Amino acid sequence: TGGLALALMILPMIIIATREAIRAIPNSIREASYALGATKWQTVQSHIIPYSAGGILTGIIIGLSRAIGDTTPLMVIGALTFIAFLPTSPFTSEFPFISFKWLMDPFTVMPIQLFNWVSRPEREFHINAAAAGIILLIMTLLMNAVAIHIRYRFRKKIKW
Repeated sequence: TGGLALALMILPMIIIATREAIRAIPNSIREASYALGATKWQTVQSHIIPYSAGGILTGIIIGLSRAIGDTTPLMVIGALTFIAFLPTSPFTSEFPFISFKWLMDPFTVMPIQLFNWVSRPEREFHINAAAAGIILLIMTLLMNAVAIHIRYRFRKKIKW
């Protein structure tokens, strides 16, 4: 439920990024394709989607990096818990070597875990909270860097 709520929250961002990436393609590209006898679908398939793919992928990655820090929908569905143990491992030593028990284990999200660690008086929990904050920051920066790199690579291929 939380994943669905997060998906619905970032969906408008992805839609707007996709629309803007498609609108950024000059009409002269479309008209040139039509002038050469291409159908509307052929124009979309061979010109519009390849030229706008960088912007679309950038919007998706930035939306996902936003979802990393969003905890509101997860708190609403009950992830506001402190988990003091590790979940069941997805790998086992018996056949079929994969277990799905971990899907039913209790869960929480990193920002809530971070808040719980900060609110405890022991110094070790504060160190864990600082490390979790750094991990969240690094994940967000890496996802944004990947988005910029993908956009750059796609734009380098475009010759208009």
